[in-house]
Amino acid sequence: MSTDSSSNARSLQIAEVERISILGSESIVCGFHLVDYIWTDIFTNLAAASTYVLITDTNLAALYADKYKEGFTAAWAHVRPGVAAPRLLVRVLPPGETSKSRATKSEIEDWMLAQKCTRDTLVMALGGGVIGDLVGFVAATFMRGVPFVQVPTSLLAMVDSSIGGKTAVDTPAGKNLVGSFWQPKRIFMDMAVLSTLPPREFSNGMAEVVKTAAIWTAEEFDVLEAGAEDIRAAVLEGQKDGDMAGLTIASRSEAQSLLLRVISASARVKAYVVTHDERESGMRGLLNFGHTIGHAIEAVLSPQVLHGECVAVGCVLEAEVARRMGHLGDVSVARLARCLRAYGLPTAMDDAIIRGLVGEERLRELRPQRLMDVMSVDKKTVGSQKRLVVLKRLGETLEMKPTNIDDSLILEVVSEGVRVNAVADVTQQAVTVVPPGSKSISNRALQLAALGRGTCRIRNLLHSDDTQVMLAALQAMGACSVAWEDDGATLVVTGNGGQLQRPDAELYLGNAGTAARFLSTTVNLIDARDGSSVLTGNARMKLRPSGPLVDALRANGCGIEYLEREGSLPLRVQHTGRGFPGGHIQLAASISSQYVSSILLCAPYAQEPVRLELVGGKVISQLYIDMTIAMMAQFGCHVERISPNEYLIPTGAYENPAEYVVESDASSATYPLAFAAITGSTCTVPNIGSASLQGDARFAVDVLRPMGCTVEQTATSTTVTGPPRGQLRALAEIDMEPMTDAFLTAAVLAAVAAGGEDRVTRIRGIANQHVKECDRIEAMCTELGKFGVETENLADGINVHARVLSELEASEAPSVHCYDDHRVAMSFSVLACVVQSGAEIRERRCVGKTWPSWWDVLARDLGAPISGSDPAFEAHSDPVKADATSVVLIGMRGVGKTTLGRAAAVALNREFVDLDDFLERQVGQTIPEIINRDGWAAFRSHETQVLRTALTQAHATGAVIACGGGVIESAENREQLRAHVARGAAVICLTPNMEHVAEYLSRDKTRPAYAVTSDIHEVYARRLPLYAESCNYEYLVDKSLLSGDENSEGHGAWALIERDFIRLVQFATGRELNRVDLNGPSFFVSLTAPSVREYLPAKLEALTAGAQAIELRVDLLGGSEFAGADFNDAQVAASFSAFVHKQFALLRHNSRLPIVFTVRTQLQGGAFPASADTLRLQLLRNAVQWGAEYVDVEVDAKAPAVFAKRQNSMVIASYHDTTGEKLQWDS
Repeated sequence: MSTDSSSNARSLQIAEVERISILGSESIVCGFHLVDYIWTDIFTNLAAASTYVLITDTNLAALYADKYKEGFTAAWAHVRPGVAAPRLLVRVLPPGETSKSRATKSEIEDWMLAQKCTRDTLVMALGGGVIGDLVGFVAATFMRGVPFVQVPTSLLAMVDSSIGGKTAVDTPAGKNLVGSFWQPKRIFMDMAVLSTLPPREFSNGMAEVVKTAAIWTAEEFDVLEAGAEDIRAAVLEGQKDGDMAGLTIASRSEAQSLLLRVISASARVKAYVVTHDERESGMRGLLNFGHTIGHAIEAVLSPQVLHGECVAVGCVLEAEVARRMGHLGDVSVARLARCLRAYGLPTAMDDAIIRGLVGEERLRELRPQRLMDVMSVDKKTVGSQKRLVVLKRLGETLEMKPTNIDDSLILEVVSEGVRVNAVADVTQQAVTVVPPGSKSISNRALQLAALGRGTCRIRNLLHSDDTQVMLAALQAMGACSVAWEDDGATLVVTGNGGQLQRPDAELYLGNAGTAARFLSTTVNLIDARDGSSVLTGNARMKLRPSGPLVDALRANGCGIEYLEREGSLPLRVQHTGRGFPGGHIQLAASISSQYVSSILLCAPYAQEPVRLELVGGKVISQLYIDMTIAMMAQFGCHVERISPNEYLIPTGAYENPAEYVVESDASSATYPLAFAAITGSTCTVPNIGSASLQGDARFAVDVLRPMGCTVEQTATSTTVTGPPRGQLRALAEIDMEPMTDAFLTAAVLAAVAAGGEDRVTRIRGIANQHVKECDRIEAMCTELGKFGVETENLADGINVHARVLSELEASEAPSVHCYDDHRVAMSFSVLACVVQSGAEIRERRCVGKTWPSWWDVLARDLGAPISGSDPAFEAHSDPVKADATSVVLIGMRGVGKTTLGRAAAVALNREFVDLDDFLERQVGQTIPEIINRDGWAAFRSHETQVLRTALTQAHATGAVIACGGGVIESAENREQLRAHVARGAAVICLTPNMEHVAEYLSRDKTRPAYAVTSDIHEVYARRLPLYAESCNYEYLVDKSLLSGDENSEGHGAWALIERDFIRLVQFATGRELNRVDLNGPSFFVSLTAPSVREYLPAKLEALTAGAQAIELRVDLLGGSEFAGADFNDAQVAASFSAFVHKQFALLRHNSRLPIVFTVRTQLQGGAFPASADTLRLQLLRNAVQWGAEYVDVEVDAKAPAVFAKRQNSMVIASYHDTTGEKLQWDS
């Protein structure tokens, strides 16, 4: 409303406000456009002051200082017409946490004294938490206390720091350690200022809003959980209806009303708590939920990571402490994490959001003991006793104050790894364990209910990473609306009958293979005539195959393209209005049954009935296909199986049942049952039995009983009692094709199943496990090797040679690398329970995929002694002895040495060293300073000395070292690099596409220009032979290979280049040799076309399906381009070598299979000129340097030279006598 008491003054815009009481006074004021209201209220209702001091920062001063000055003058003229106005002083500070210091406080006080401010001064803090905390502390101590007013401008400050009178500054020892309680006379929350709030600051504030609801009111938590997008729009878009919209109640938009509700509700809770416990003697400590651990994280990662982001992670971790204590359920922890994620907040210390803000190197500083040290000086700690707020349920705490928690429990939860120790005698123990809902059934139920018509209440749904991304993707496509009941135990899904819309952003699916495969078909149902949708995932998901499913969908008329690696996510699906055509679909189902289920689930919504024919060999995991069909029937769609590999699905729509109860996960049930088997105890799983839809329900009967366990199974429950410890029997051979995911559990039991004739358990039928979250068969071989267990890695299985328990005892606990695979982690945790030394599981959080509370169950229910562990940085090693000598990268500036080097360092768990940075630190000058002052010769001299120090002393081992582009200019440096190779190291030259390098260098002005010539191509031509003599491996960095255009860069090309470079480094260091399993039959496919491109994009995967390797016939490459060329001509030879290198790189980018590199001469039945022996030898040596797993060498005079320099390549010896005259068989 407007007021006008003076004809000379402008009208005041007095807002209609909402007041909140705190400490007996309605001093919290909420509304929109409050400037005039603020000054009028101060002048009218607060004690008069001779001086008003407004303190803000430079960012806010530019936006609001003039507005507040003008409002001060206008309001005074209305309130005190004709009376001389008091002083208004403005102090502007630098923004950011660094201003919140004792030094800044002293500067402000000295300035106020110089301005002759007295005790009748009123101080106003206009800003976020930094300004509010600092200025409040100034007001608390200046002249022994002067009144002050808070005008918070950030969402975080509105709902947190401005309320309650806490004031403080930071010290080197930690945040907020010096301060006082000093209550503001008013807290003015002007929602209009939030319209300028950056999205990240919105998220920062929402952490406190979610936190408050989590400790106080379930109803508000439900509102926040269900309304994330509306609340985001209310904050970030709430002022788009006009400059003064919201000033009055009548002018408020729906979004503004929602915004006011959310903020005022959170403020009311804090006001109530402060009123009842102003000095934080009890109840007020509840407001610190998430802050004890969150502040410790913030102390390490600030200022890159914001307070709210740290508190969000702290909330989840402190909720996990409550779960570990048995007070909070899995569902509540999952809901809390999901709600925080909905507001763009991180929920784990290694969350992608935090990783992107601080990088890998800084993230490694977040060590558990460092966090504990910071928490020990936290002001919430009493003596040495740490205190956390323990949730009982969402909206309710265990106590009305923080609870004392043992350090060991906090350390366990904040640790990256977990130490599992040997279990004492538990033969008399009988426990009942209820695993979470089945991941397979949960994902199917979500999709069926979302596509169906009506409302379905899904109970016992698995709350995991996989199901969360599935649900989020379905909601993003508008497939359904959801709500939670029964404290989150029941998900209420209202399906939209298959009516889908194009999502606003990419569908990110993490490493959720089921969701990725199912949704690859689902997105084609989107009702849109233009535009596209993108499905993507994390780095591991981008390696997992989807090719056969995409091929089938493409053949059916769906517009799908690969954005990076052929055959894997990310995918772009083009919308044309045709939807999912249907009709006859042929699908190769020998790799994953999820391809089949994906089409089956969507088939009722195709344009015409689907006849699905499965082709291409034996169908994998038939039981999961049967599960899908059975569940479709429960939702009203009946599939007809018209032949063993052919299905008919009519068009129609799913009709949602009123309720659907998800079975417990049978794969997860194998772990507690295996615990009983290996320890000789008894365990019952009450909701998995013979009537289960899941193939893994057969594990107890088909695996544990033959191993010597007593098994009692009814239709709905399974009980297992293990034999006396150490008496499990080996299985001569078992086909686990119906329960492939359970093979990992069987493998760890087989490791100690020493009974039987030869102690060897042979597991077969698990070929698909090579392409799961990781290559699980390889992972099990590698990690079992750390326990001294011998294995054989087969194309279709694994052989495990058991050891008696006493042989597994080790002086030091093995450290198990989990490959981000939940089943690897849980399987080895079972084995660790009977190993005397125990074992370290390096990635404890990966179990969140299917059983987030597994460690709680293992410790609390099964009795395993566990504790947190901080895995050593270099602890992971593969069974092949990896070379620890530092890897050195050389190559032209701009080729990518730093980027690729950092990626390789992370993959190898090594330190990354930029030699130029190392040089600058050693010399104490920047490189431009050295060159400008002393010239290039001085710089090269320093470089030589620093290279020697790095290679022989400071970084001789355990590092990836990226050298400057000109390091090979010095003969002494080249000699040092050759000596490093002689010590068994890898020196890798990165070979560039020079057009890309030249374009990059035209933009990069951070380093001096080249000394010899400005023509970069001349520089490279001169350096090329110098690089060649200095390295023993070579990697081609050419993004144009992945676009097919020499002058352009393929979309997503760098991700493939980085991935395959890491493969080369792992090969060169002996960590991953990618060799064919020779214990069974194997075959390779020979590529005979003149160019690898002839097999792309679709043919290569089909041609190599089931093969163990690919032969690159170099003698057949080139076609007409090199027909009749003189390969003895040096220029022609160089040109052909470069062409072959590109073909090799292209093949590597498109297949993970080992390469057999073959150059067959005309005399050997091939096409390579017999007279070009020099080039042939050079090509074979190149193959070794490029990292070919196998080099086919003719047994002739050249063979010894190749064999002597073979490095980690295997040499295949060949002999051809096409004339039949040389080889005689008569002796």
